[in-house]
Amino acid sequence: MNQPIIQIKDFKKMYGDFTAVDGISFDVQPGEIFALLGPNGAGKTSTLESLEGLRAPSGGSLTVAGFDPAKHPRQLRNVIGVQLQSSGLPDSITPDEAMKFFSAYHKVKPRFDLLDRLGLQEKRKTQFCQLSTGQQRRLSLALAVAHDPQVLFLDEPTAGLDVATRVELHDLMRELKAAGSTIILATHDMAEAEELSDRIAILLNGMLATVGTPLEITATGKQLTKVSVRTTDNSLTKHNSSLPAVSQHATKEDYDIYYSDDIGATIAAIIDHIQSEQDTLIDLRVERPSLEDRFLEITAKGVK
Repeated sequence: MNQPIIQIKDFKKMYGDFTAVDGISFDVQPGEIFALLGPNGAGKTSTLESLEGLRAPSGGSLTVAGFDPAKHPRQLRNVIGVQLQSSGLPDSITPDEAMKFFSAYHKVKPRFDLLDRLGLQEKRKTQFCQLSTGQQRRLSLALAVAHDPQVLFLDEPTAGLDVATRVELHDLMRELKAAGSTIILATHDMAEAEELSDRIAILLNGMLATVGTPLEITATGKQLTKVSVRTTDNSLTKHNSSLPAVSQHATKEDYDIYYSDDIGATIAAIIDHIQSEQDTLIDLRVERPSLEDRFLEITAKGVK
């Protein structure tokens, strides 16, 4: 495995007597899309801002692309891109002017094509204060990626965006990953995190509740798997069959719906029953617990 591009070891952040982050440790590999999840107040923002060099840690160590963010802020600026929830751009600046300014700072050619790609082609001469919230966020993203950063920090990147722009942003994130960029994604959108992320860390009350791939995290929960079955003669419904490992059963729109804690045993029994009744299977769907289901389970249980 490659050397981690981000290393967090026993990281702690305090504000007076309040502990926002309490000794968390994890690594991020080059080229990963790594999601940082947690409810409000979990410590996500403090972690991100410390990785971005905006705050100094109270304990432990952080490195980003080999740099200590607190000790090497100038070198860090050349290897990271940051899209914050609020950009802090002057009200009178235009997207073209902002792109020229940020590109000059990083000593790269202005990427006006990014403005066009993110739907700002008609707004390039419009003052920032006259842009919609979604347009402002698209501009912030274009500025964050204009210098091809090694590590890109995205804080709620799709909040306020329409569906088409969300899809464009997701495609851009995949392209950046394919080109070797590492992306740290902080989001409340569980479907977005589950779809895009290679790995996920969930913070709760300043501590690390779990870290792993979306499949690893959803597989370790106690949520039941949903199995929906439709047949030609509705033999399952007619006979009200009891099936192994099933704790709940319902019917909806000609479907029998089962909630199972052992889908192998349940599905095998379903197929056996359909065949024994000489019925015909039309549709069988298995829906594992989603990341949102697992997230709610973790946050309800807390960190031990």
